[in-house]
Amino acid sequence: MRKSYVNNNIQVNQFDALIKITVEMSKYLYPYIREILKSKEDIKENSIIWNDFNKRFIELIKERFNVDSMRVKKLLNQTENGETIIKSLLILSFCISNQGYQKLKNFLYDF
Repeated sequence: MRKSYVNNNIQVNQFDALIKITVEMSKYLYPYIREILKSKEDIKENSIIWNDFNKRFIELIKERFNVDSMRVKKLLNQTENGETIIKSLLILSFCISNQGYQKLKNFLYDF
């Protein structure tokens, strides 16, 4: 899905390292992730937080991913991406637990 045209497969040890880094970053960003999820629940009062996050999410996808891919187009479609974004944020928020590494790994294998 990335813009890179070289089709390199990631090695298992690199995949595990990226998951460990992501888990550690999610612990650091947990208050922000929680605030984003809370703002989605009460969209009338906290729409600024959710809209800022959603806008930045889409900007990053456009910047780093191949926008001609069908999977990427689904992520950019705001009517279809809400569930994926919320599920991803929930998984990241669950990563602060002791089993965070395994939860994220399972989520990514199923994605």
